[in-house]
Amino acid sequence: MDQKNSAVEWFMEGCRCDLREPQSDKAIEAYKKSVVLDPTFTAAYVNLGFIYLQREDYEWALICLQRVTELEPSNPEAFNNLGYVYEKMGRLGSARQMYEQALSLNSGNIEAIFNLGHIAELEGDYHGAVQQYKKAIEVDPDAESPRFFLALLYDQHDMFDEAMKEYHGVLEKNHSHEKALLNIGNLYAQLGDYKKSIGSFERLLAYDPKNAEAWNNLGSIYESTKQDKEAINAYQKCLTLNPFQEEANVNLAQIQFKLYRLNQDGVKKEDIIRRLNFVLSINPQKTRAQHLLEELTKENM
Repeated sequence: MDQKNSAVEWFMEGCRCDLREPQSDKAIEAYKKSVVLDPTFTAAYVNLGFIYLQREDYEWALICLQRVTELEPSNPEAFNNLGYVYEKMGRLGSARQMYEQALSLNSGNIEAIFNLGHIAELEGDYHGAVQQYKKAIEVDPDAESPRFFLALLYDQHDMFDEAMKEYHGVLEKNHSHEKALLNIGNLYAQLGDYKKSIGSFERLLAYDPKNAEAWNNLGSIYESTKQDKEAINAYQKCLTLNPFQEEANVNLAQIQFKLYRLNQDGVKKEDIIRRLNFVLSINPQKTRAQHLLEELTKENM
C-alpha cells in the first residue's frame, strides 16, 4: 500500500513538472518512478507516452501506450492512442488494426471511426475516407473534426459546393472555428466572390486579430480588387505578427513596386530591394521574389 501511495505522489510530481516545464526530463523521471513503484498505474504510462509522442520519440511512446492496452484491454481509448503512435510512425496497417480494435470494443466510438477515415485518406482511398467521415457525423452530428476533415477532403478534390456546405456545417457548431473561416475565405476567393471572401477573413480576424495568414490572404483580396492602401495595411499587419512570412513580404514588395513605377511618393526602390533580398535569404528558391528582384534591378538602368 505504501508503494502505491508513493506511486501516486510521484505521479502528481510528474504532473506538476509537466505544468511548469512541458515535456521536461524531470516529468519523465517522476512518471518513471511512479510506474516502477506501481507497474499497473495506467495514467502514468499514458502521460509518459504522450510526452514521448510530443518529443517524437515514437519507440518509447509505443512501449508506454502498448502497456496501457495490456492493462486495460477493454478500453477503446487505449487502442486509439496506440493507433495514433503507429500512425505517426508511418505504420498505417498497424494503426488501422488498433482503431478497428477500439471500434470492436465500442461500435459508436467516434474517435475510432474518424481515425479510420484519416487512415483511408492517408492511403489515398478517397471514397473510404468520405464513408468513414460521414459515418462519424451520423454517430455524432455535433462533432467538429469529422465534418471539417470531410470539408477539407472535398476542398482538396475541387468539390467546392460540397466543401462549402461542410465548412458552414462546422461553423454552425462552432462560430469561431478559425480554419473553417480561413478556408471558406479562400474558397470564396477562388470562386471570385471577393465580398464574401473579405467578410470571412474579417470575421476570423474579429475572433483572432493575430492570425497572420488571414491578414495576408485579406491583403491579397484587397490587391485583387484594386484597393492598394487596404492591401498594404493588411500585409504590414501580417508582417508585424510574423516578419518571416514569405508570401506577405513578396506581396508587399510587389504592390510597392507597382506604386514605385507610378512615381508614388514615399516608395523607395532600395526598401523594396532590401525586402526581396530578405525573403531570398530565408528561401533562395522563392521564384516570385527572384523574378521581381530581377525586374526591379533593371529599372532605370
